[in-house]
Amino acid sequence: MSEERFGEFVLVRRHGDGHVAELALDRPKVMNAVSSEMARSIGAACSALAEDRDVRVVVLTSTHERAFCVGADLKERNTFSDAELVRQRPVSRGAYTGVLELPVPTVAAVHGFALGGGFELALACDVIVADRTAVVGLPEVSVGVIPGGGGTQLLPRRVGAGRAAELIFSARRVEAAEARELGLVDVLVDEGRDREEALALGERIGANSPVGLRAAKRALRLGQGLDLRAGLEVEDAAWRAVAFSGDRAEGVAAFNEKRKPQWPGE
Repeated sequence: MSEERFGEFVLVRRHGDGHVAELALDRPKVMNAVSSEMARSIGAACSALAEDRDVRVVVLTSTHERAFCVGADLKERNTFSDAELVRQRPVSRGAYTGVLELPVPTVAAVHGFALGGGFELALACDVIVADRTAVVGLPEVSVGVIPGGGGTQLLPRRVGAGRAAELIFSARRVEAAEARELGLVDVLVDEGRDREEALALGERIGANSPVGLRAAKRALRLGQGLDLRAGLEVEDAAWRAVAFSGDRAEGVAAFNEKRKPQWPGE
C-alpha cells in the first residue's frame, strides 16, 4: 500500500495493485470539519485521481473513530466577511464537485456523524456503506443556510422529492437503521466494519473492466432525470464507446478461455 498526502488533512492510499484508491478525510481534531484548506485538498486529490488511468474505484473514508465528517467548519465561517464568504464559495464547491465528478465508481464508508457537508460528500458517491453508529442528516436550515454541497439535488434523486423535503426542512438527524430503510445509505454493516466492507466492495468493483466501469458510470449519471427514450440514447452512446474497445475483446476472450481477464484499459 502506498500513501500520498494532499495538504494537511487529506490522505490518499493506494491498495493492492493500485486500482483501488482510498481518499481519507484526516482532520480528526475537529471531526473532519471542512475548512477552506481541507476543501482545496479534497479538490486537488480528486483531480489527481480523475487523471490516473490506473484507478478504477475510489473509496471515501475517515480517520476519525467517531465521525465521518460533520460538515463545514462553522468556526472558520464565523470569521468571514461577506466578501470573504463569496470568495470562499468556489473553493467549497470544488470539494463536492470533485467527488461528484470522479469518472470512476465511488464508495463512501460512513460511521458516526455524517452531517451537512459531510453527508453531501457521501451523497456525491455512487454507493454509501454505513455501520450501525452512523447518524446522517442535512441540518443547514437550522443555522440559517441551505445544503450547498449538492444536497438539495442529490438527496431527492435518492429518496424522492417529498422525503428529501421532509428531511431538509426538518433538519433532523437520522440514525443508521432508519437511514437504510429510507435509502439514505445503501449497505448497513456491523459497527466498525464500514471501511473494511467498503474497501472489499471496492476490490470487487476494481476487478472489472476499467473501460466498462467508466462508461457504465457515465451512462448512469447522464441518464438521471431524462425520459426513458433519451436515457436509452445515453446508454447506447456509452455502449458504442466500449463495444470496440480492447477491454471488450479481452473480456470475451477471457470468458471463453475460462481465465481471469487482463484488462488493457483501452
